[in-house]
Amino acid sequence: MHHQIMLIPMTCLLALTVAAQENPTALPYEPYVGSQTAGLMDYSYAGYGANERSIPNAPVRVVVAPTEGDDGIRLQAALDYVGQLKPDTHGVRGAVLLQAGDYEIADQLLIKHSGVVLRGSGADQHGTRLIAMGQDRRSLIRIAGQNDRTLASPHRIETPVPAGSMTLALTDTNGLHPDDFIQVTRPSTEDWIAAIGMSEFWQAEKAPRIWRAGELDISWDRQIKSINNNIVTLDAPISMALDPNWGGGTLCRYTWPGRIEQVGIENLQLVSAYDTKRPKDEDHAWLGITQEYTRDTWIRGVTFHHFAGGAVALWESASRVTVVDCLSLEPVSENGGWRRHSFFTAGQQTLFLRCFSEHGRHDYCVGHCAAGPNAFVHCDARQALDDSGSIGAWASGVLFDNVNIDGAGLRLGYRATEMQFIGWNAVNSLLWQCTASQLDCDRPPMAQNWAIGCWGIFSGDGYWNKFNEFVKPKSLMQALVSQRCGEVAGDFIGPGVLHPSGQRRVGKGQSMDESLNRPAPQLTEVIASSRHSYQLDLEGHQALTIDSILAQHPELCPPEPSPATRQLRLVEGQLKVGDTLLTGKTLETYWWRGRSVTQSIEFKRARPELARFMPGRIGQGWTDDLDTLTTTLSEQGYAAVYQHPGLWYDRRRQDHERVRRSDGEAWAPFDELPFARSGQGTAWDGLSRYDLTQYNPWYFNRLDQFAQHAEHKGLVLLNNHYFQHNILEAGAHWADSPWRPANNINDNGLPEPPPYVQDKYIFIAHLFYDANHPGRRALHRAYIRHHLERLTDRPNVIHMISAEYTGPLSFTQFWLDTIGQWEQETGKDVLCALSCTYDVQEAILNDPARAAIIDIIDIRYWQPQPDGTGQGPQGGINMSPRMQRWFSVKPDRESLEAVVARYRQRFPEKAIICSAMGFQVGK
Repeated sequence: MHHQIMLIPMTCLLALTVAAQENPTALPYEPYVGSQTAGLMDYSYAGYGANERSIPNAPVRVVVAPTEGDDGIRLQAALDYVGQLKPDTHGVRGAVLLQAGDYEIADQLLIKHSGVVLRGSGADQHGTRLIAMGQDRRSLIRIAGQNDRTLASPHRIETPVPAGSMTLALTDTNGLHPDDFIQVTRPSTEDWIAAIGMSEFWQAEKAPRIWRAGELDISWDRQIKSINNNIVTLDAPISMALDPNWGGGTLCRYTWPGRIEQVGIENLQLVSAYDTKRPKDEDHAWLGITQEYTRDTWIRGVTFHHFAGGAVALWESASRVTVVDCLSLEPVSENGGWRRHSFFTAGQQTLFLRCFSEHGRHDYCVGHCAAGPNAFVHCDARQALDDSGSIGAWASGVLFDNVNIDGAGLRLGYRATEMQFIGWNAVNSLLWQCTASQLDCDRPPMAQNWAIGCWGIFSGDGYWNKFNEFVKPKSLMQALVSQRCGEVAGDFIGPGVLHPSGQRRVGKGQSMDESLNRPAPQLTEVIASSRHSYQLDLEGHQALTIDSILAQHPELCPPEPSPATRQLRLVEGQLKVGDTLLTGKTLETYWWRGRSVTQSIEFKRARPELARFMPGRIGQGWTDDLDTLTTTLSEQGYAAVYQHPGLWYDRRRQDHERVRRSDGEAWAPFDELPFARSGQGTAWDGLSRYDLTQYNPWYFNRLDQFAQHAEHKGLVLLNNHYFQHNILEAGAHWADSPWRPANNINDNGLPEPPPYVQDKYIFIAHLFYDANHPGRRALHRAYIRHHLERLTDRPNVIHMISAEYTGPLSFTQFWLDTIGQWEQETGKDVLCALSCTYDVQEAILNDPARAAIIDIIDIRYWQPQPDGTGQGPQGGINMSPRMQRWFSVKPDRESLEAVVARYRQRFPEKAIICSAMGFQVGK
């Protein structure tokens, strides 16, 4: 482990190290086959402006004072106003100054224009607090440009390129010019994946994560500094080698008109308001600040309180960002996956400097294939709940410099099956003078990781040097920046305050005095001192107030919502939206697979899903934007969305195992379920148990929001209260179900351990549907009523009993009776559809009292016959349709028309819908 090898061939780093060490130790450099030369790279390019200029102090253009109630509209108007002003020569338009006080924010603040700065009047108790109110799991501030980048034709990279290089030899440079923005891409080929041993290990039939070609491409966002013949010099190094044996690489010029720059958040507090009676409450804002489609931005002097998911998340499209002097305090959430990622980056050239986190999970972490350099410098984690390091596959060029993890580890190397089977998590990355309970530094194939001057328990076969010893320079990042950029930029890194634990020397003959009995300055004190040095304009004497601006520009406020014109009505047995008959396609709930990695096949294939939640991410495959989704569905000829609860919350269950998870490291994106977590005990997925008497606000808010959009766009929500797939067939369907006794705090009388058949299958429908059991009856009744109450004012909602329903007549009667009683008690009516097997459906329709509750007859779970009757699966025999050897098939038109005619004659007041899906017996 402790061995001497060749000096790294980087003049600046070699000179720096030799000058700093009285007895210099050789730094690691190993020549691998071809271009796979792994050496320490110059990490100093991570940060705003590549650290070649200081963060600007933007002039104040608008001043905002707090008011009673929601201040979000006024703050958003101020940001949008500054976004329309003329930028200066550096691209800065100006700052919105928030005076001291509390600002309640009911929604999200969005910065979508370049050159806009949001500045508070201090991040202490006397300064500015933005308080995220309500139960929406949003990011409080989202900084986002447009995803409108256009790539030109690629240029092949002709020769091998070592990691850390800033020059590329191309086959030609036609059409390229200095200052062009470019993307350099290293492909992930099948041959390369096989060569590093990651192809065969993940080939299990139902493996939820497989290393596939194209899923681990690394792309660097760079600018051309110069072109000499066919040699292109970049403005920052690449963090992985490019080798023709493994696909080489390409360079593409691009245009990106919608990317935004010169945006800052500074000098304030962000607070997520939560239910103080629930110490694991997650029904509040999840993330403080997120960034995407940005370049050259900053977050400085911000304190975050109570966020469930984390303080700062920089996504893949963020580059050259500095996060400095920030604190993440008192997070409130479960101890589980995608929670408490205090400071996270999936971007590149990002710098986290002098940041502090407490009670976090993966406090300082890097995402999937993050293209370096990225750096965490002088950061502390107090009472960490899990390790820091890379939590995605194959992140490259990460520096942890003076990072101290109290109570947990710091890991570079191999995570095997953790976090969606990521395998190798970091390459060409460095731990410099760090401390942690355990430090892992493994040597990846064809690359290297280093740990120098670190303290803790050590593991791994990477390069180790000077462990449990101090090394010079104290901070590698600071020395590199000072050497490359000079004293101006070096002063920004902070040589005077960077090292709170620096030596306090005792002079010759000096005795110990009281000053030497005091603890060394803590990082939180250093951060407070650094914040006072910003010299920001906190007066704004020449600025306008937001109230005067709104008086002249009322268009900055959102318009009043327009009246809904396409509400659903039942008219003489016909469903109409507005005056138009409801016809069109139905979008089925996408509830099977999912990945958070944008390059993955599963992500690219993902369809919309109303209850899918990806912390901090908006868009298809993540948390769908419901306004965009409903517009798209309407334009594409859809009439309805067939919604039901998900099969399981945690994507780990895609392996179809029934085992109890050893921890709560749940895999995103999450299929949110209708019930709320109790904060008590431990469920099978490692998070707290559900409370079947409390309901998930986020889940029902999503249904309500979709239904609101539907009233304007002529869509319908087919809202299934249950999903039968959980209680039949594969035992894994029941393993994480909220109704399973091991997963809730309620007494519902169901058996535990589960009555698995052959240690594989579950047949528990007959017990689940037993509404005569007093415990289950009360739970079912309250749950059904909650659906009605939450969506009672939404005319474009049709209530249905369950997806894949083959339940018994008795439970169908109970469901209808519950709806009928609720309608009588409240005096309100909801649209109710009968969607079940043919035998149960006929029994209900032959019961005048219960038939009166039905508004719509749904032909879905049985096969129409030419005589107007039906055949299909039987209800109430504890088997799904396919277990009864009935499989979905499109019914023939003649039989369908016969069935419709028969029902029209019997029930002219009821609407009849058909999903173009019947059932026929299998061969």
